[in-house]
Amino acid sequence: MRSETQNRPAVSAERTERPAAAQARLRIMATTDVHMQLLGYDYYRDQATERSGLVYTAGLIRQARAEVPSSLLLDNGDILQGSPMGDYEAQKAAEQAVHPVFKAMNDLGYDAGTLGNHEFNYGLEYLQACLKMADFPYTNANIVDPGTGKPMFEPYILLDKRLLCEDGSESFVRIGLIGFVPPQIMQWDKGHLEGRAQVRDMLEAAREWIPVMKRQGAEIVIAMVHAGYEEVPETPFMENAALHFGRMPDVDAIIFGHAHKLFPGPYFEGRTGVDNKRGTLYGIPAVEPGYAGEYLGVIDLELELQDGKWRAAGGRAECRPIYDAASGRLLAEPDEGLARVLADSHAETLAYIRGPVGQTTGPIHSYFSLIADDSSVQLINDAQREYTRKQLEGTVYEGMPVLAASAPFKTGGRYGPDHFTSIPAGGLAIKHLADLYNYPNTLHALRLNGAEIKEWLEWAAGLFRQIDPERAEEQPLIDPEYPSFNFDIIDGIEYEIDITKPARYDASGRLIHPESSRIASLTFEGHPVDPEQTFIVATNSYRAFSSELANPGGQRIVLATTEENRQVLTNYIRDTGTITPYADGNWRLLPPGGNPAVTFLTSPKAAEAAEEWEGLQFEGINEAGFAKFRVDLNRLKRR
Repeated sequence: MRSETQNRPAVSAERTERPAAAQARLRIMATTDVHMQLLGYDYYRDQATERSGLVYTAGLIRQARAEVPSSLLLDNGDILQGSPMGDYEAQKAAEQAVHPVFKAMNDLGYDAGTLGNHEFNYGLEYLQACLKMADFPYTNANIVDPGTGKPMFEPYILLDKRLLCEDGSESFVRIGLIGFVPPQIMQWDKGHLEGRAQVRDMLEAAREWIPVMKRQGAEIVIAMVHAGYEEVPETPFMENAALHFGRMPDVDAIIFGHAHKLFPGPYFEGRTGVDNKRGTLYGIPAVEPGYAGEYLGVIDLELELQDGKWRAAGGRAECRPIYDAASGRLLAEPDEGLARVLADSHAETLAYIRGPVGQTTGPIHSYFSLIADDSSVQLINDAQREYTRKQLEGTVYEGMPVLAASAPFKTGGRYGPDHFTSIPAGGLAIKHLADLYNYPNTLHALRLNGAEIKEWLEWAAGLFRQIDPERAEEQPLIDPEYPSFNFDIIDGIEYEIDITKPARYDASGRLIHPESSRIASLTFEGHPVDPEQTFIVATNSYRAFSSELANPGGQRIVLATTEENRQVLTNYIRDTGTITPYADGNWRLLPPGGNPAVTFLTSPKAAEAAEEWEGLQFEGINEAGFAKFRVDLNRLKRR
């Protein structure tokens, strides 16, 4: 996958004589974490949406490009996976038609891109084939060939970009682009990458390659970092290293992502190294433009000529939205030309998602899946347990108790108030199963003892904030920094969670309160779980390779399949024919006592479903569009 022209600069134009002194402006436009949201269409609900989609971002791109004489358009990764269109394209990978995401990006005139962690979800061969469809170069500096130690992709790109100077003269600036991906891809996609790739620390790779770029004549260096912001000291192989690029020598602008946040934006107010007004990290202009094409990142760099070379003299950044949630007003018109380019791919995806699978006698949703056992997770775990039992027949593990772990994947949070599973009673199609399970993970099973399972559950229980039963002030129940896809619910055992105690682990799995235990009771078939008792736990490849708490030492896998968990679910429903949604209530939040003012945010469509519960009181829609409920945890139960 490494280009033969790796160390030769990719030059876009001839260079000319420069004026003796000049100033100019360079605009950098950026997308990140588009996740195959191309057409402003929610394939899970099979309906149009104006809140996301590259077809709307395209309007902002064309407008921002027209405002200035000199601009670049860059993508920061996580482009190939994230919607049923992406899954459908991966299934027909043998066909040679141009991938719809590259139809779109070629049409919009992207100048360069870098790789995100989800680019590897469908395997290296698929990624390699897709990148050949791009009319623009890709860079990554920290993935290397395990045999040679050399970069597997272009470690950097050099582009000569035409500038119109403020005095009316023309010049060229040599721009160096360099990309990075979290080293954790080696765990998250171990099945695709083990033995075939190695990943270096992002900052270490930057310190090696940026000086090379400078020697090759790069005057302006743009770091394309598929990593989030985290207020922690620099550590080897850290996942979220964006902040530290602000102190990297010779970096003039930073594009970051991965965490689906907005920078500059309210979340970053008062944080280390941040100027939230200008949009800088340690003084370096930087932007993180959210998720799914909902925003366009814009950095305006002020350039000045010194000693015959261009240098960055300052700049600022902003995120431009396609939609104003407060007013319900669309701020960008859809690009009709781009929609026509993608029309055939859209039609094929619609035919795919509407393929029938089975029936459900009742609705399935994830509105309250973070506060009580829920049918949307129950169905996944039932399918995983049945599949795993059959796979273990005739092996040394036959007859062992089989549990199943899954998380409620679509629960709003950083993805917004529309990001919830919502399936009506009636026919079930592929689109509904993608709504239930929206990741291309494969089924894996782990062998764990009772003590290890308890620690796994302690980590999952970190989703909840500590509740003080005697405190009168409002207390939000969910920690917004804890991703719901790490809130694993383990079926086949019964347990209670005491949220009046501090979390034992933080979101990353770091032990923060070793004296605390939130798992108040843990039983199997009516008896306390023996710490030494052995279980098989059916889960997914992401969990099997991403967490020491789920897979201690990385050595507990007893079943590693190539069958996607979503396909396991599809086959289960096809075999069953008609399902009746239920939740067996194997876990619950322990009533805290007192009268705490606990609140919970969920879908604005949850009001009708809330009528099935005691202990829930609707309090209105907040400014972000979420429904806010008061939760009486002492009374919470289904009617």
